[in-house]
Amino acid sequence: MELAADPTTTAPALLLRPWRPSDAAALVELGRDEAMRRWTSAAVTDLAGARRWVREQMSGWESGDRLAFAVVETTTGAEGPRPAGHVVLKRGAPGSATAEVGYWTAAHARGRGVAPRAVETVTDWAFRAFAADGPARLRLLHQIDNTASCRVAHKCGYDLTAVLPAAPPDFPGAGHLHERQRPQ
Repeated sequence: MELAADPTTTAPALLLRPWRPSDAAALVELGRDEAMRRWTSAAVTDLAGARRWVREQMSGWESGDRLAFAVVETTTGAEGPRPAGHVVLKRGAPGSATAEVGYWTAAHARGRGVAPRAVETVTDWAFRAFAADGPARLRLLHQIDNTASCRVAHKCGYDLTAVLPAAPPDFPGAGHLHERQRPQ
């Protein structure tokens, strides 16, 4: 399964594809970013952890409950294409009215619209692909002090619906809950 996000005047097109074992080394590099470690609960620090994380993403595709995409810019640098981010659709039980969208952006790709384009692409895909038996509402959660994630949510049409208390260890700080309804 691959999805595409169109280029903008300042950024190349994006390819959203399932994570691959060959992405593990790049994940270790991305995991060195302090912001990644601060805002994500799944930042990896070594190759074994990266391989395990990629296997978990692949397992989610097999079960159908966690559809995770590596976000790759279509232009390649000297080192070739590398992940610019991650976006995931976490599906609830079959027939559930709600699913969750999560994402992160690599340091080298921040500020170029990667997250909003990836989230919008997966949101539109989820509502189309699972129209018959899928969620009527998508949720997006982030820590309250992650203002960049709040901007992404608003850009993608996710309304702020609640402020959530901290729930350590998975959600150590208070958070925002944003939601978007399936178009009628």
